Amino acid sequence: MKSLALFTTALSAPSLATAATADFFAAALCEPPYSTAVATGLYEEAESFGKADTSSIGAAIYRLPEPVARDGLKTEEVVFAGMSIGVLIDGASAAQLARRFDLIPEKSSLFGASSKGFARVLPDDLQSMKDAGLISIIAREGPALGGKTLLACEFVSNEDRQALEAYEESESRP
Repeated sequence: MKSLALFTTALSAPSLATAATADFFAAALCEPPYSTAVATGLYEEAESFGKADTSSIGAAIYRLPEPVARDGLKTEEVVFAGMSIGVLIDGASAAQLARRFDLIPEKSSLFGASSKGFARVLPDDLQSMKDAGLISIIAREGPALGGKTLLACEFVSNEDRQALEAYEESESRP
């Protein structure tokens, strides 16, 4: 809650953000870490903005009523995909986001869905659903994103993580 309060305070400086939409950027940075309660609340708020665009990337993309800016990054769209909450950052900036948020390169391109991806698993004390899976901050870019970068807080179940690791291992064998 302290980090969310700091984020809200930071947004009181001149920016494009409004108090009503500031939480989407924070949620993309896992502030607070992903939970079904957080996701549900944010989804309900996004629904109030209008109908989601579901025509691309297999996600629900909502246009924010006003652009949101943070630390020189700008977004106008919030994304709900599977068990993740994110924002689409203008421009191909996955590497920049990786440096800023201490993300490391992902081993997989998610079956070709991303051309560049970075992630950082949250520390154990922020893993609110550790028995079921892991929560990470991710930054991904690729052709399907139309020149934008997905910055998101993502929950991946243990079963999905194991399946991806098994796939990666099988692909690396001669």
